[in-house]
Amino acid sequence: MRILLLGGTVFLSRAIAEAALAAGHAVTCVSRGVSGAPPPGAATVKADRSEPGALAAALAGEPSGGGFDAVIDVATMSAPWVRDALDALADRAAHWTFVSSINAYADPSVRGGTVGQPTLGPLHTRPDPDSDDPEVYGAAKVASEQAVRERVGDRALIVRGGLICGAGDLSDRFGYWANRFARGGRAVVPDVPGHPMQIIDVRDLAEWIVRSAEAGATGVFDGTGPRSTLARVLEQVADAVGAPDLDLVRVPAETLVSEDVAIWAGPRSLPLWLPESHWGIADRDVTATLAAGLGVRSVGETARAALDRERELGVARHRRSGLTPDEERAVLRAHATG
Repeated sequence: MRILLLGGTVFLSRAIAEAALAAGHAVTCVSRGVSGAPPPGAATVKADRSEPGALAAALAGEPSGGGFDAVIDVATMSAPWVRDALDALADRAAHWTFVSSINAYADPSVRGGTVGQPTLGPLHTRPDPDSDDPEVYGAAKVASEQAVRERVGDRALIVRGGLICGAGDLSDRFGYWANRFARGGRAVVPDVPGHPMQIIDVRDLAEWIVRSAEAGATGVFDGTGPRSTLARVLEQVADAVGAPDLDLVRVPAETLVSEDVAIWAGPRSLPLWLPESHWGIADRDVTATLAAGLGVRSVGETARAALDRERELGVARHRRSGLTPDEERAVLRAHATG
């Protein structure tokens, strides 16, 4: 197949390029050229999608015979980018995949939801690229989905990605736990009974997206793994990469809040910990996705890949998410005296 990948240099988009090349496809990656090169073997087209018309101009001389068997768009949070891509390529693509997000759903508290669940109102303009508001991100994805359905709906696959983990993750969320448990000693983990959790290894999601493009699969799917709990996921990470002296110290949410420990991500946080109002984003009913062929490797295998990446980057580096050793010791003291 001739696959045009809008992206191809970072995390999921790079994993998709690698999976497509491994499957023997001819891959062309479109990027600005500022986040590194695509995998060896992929052709490269340079274009800045923030400039209207840049994509069409960059592809004007592309020797594809005028079309592609599949286009895969991993646009981050800009509906105008997606519309521009459709203007340039909708009539040249036999199949179209758009990678959306579970943040598209209007009510993040709904557990066991499916793709029929109501979504946020669409944001048709480009939001502030520095925004970290998940609702803004979700609304931009909803607008992008609408554009894809309007232009290529009968040959489109929309994948609402969940918590994507593994090598290449830039968020430091899942990798924090692999890194921390490998160091050993007394490690703070959130004690939140019933807290759901779902993850998907970036390689599994990428390989499924490529297989779906091969098969011409269409429709809307949540791109995440089987339902589990946060406690179970962290235990599986510990089993896979934990040092011999690792001791998981379960600290109640009340103590974490009193010590100003943040949820989900960011400085002074315990990554993946969510308030109950957002448990639905980690508790999707993915029966249809698994039936559609998404393969899922073990949490332990994902943890080992994440730890390898952590060691490449430097385990003592400044992190985007998690507790520093001093912050963790303060939480342990508060827990012991509380």
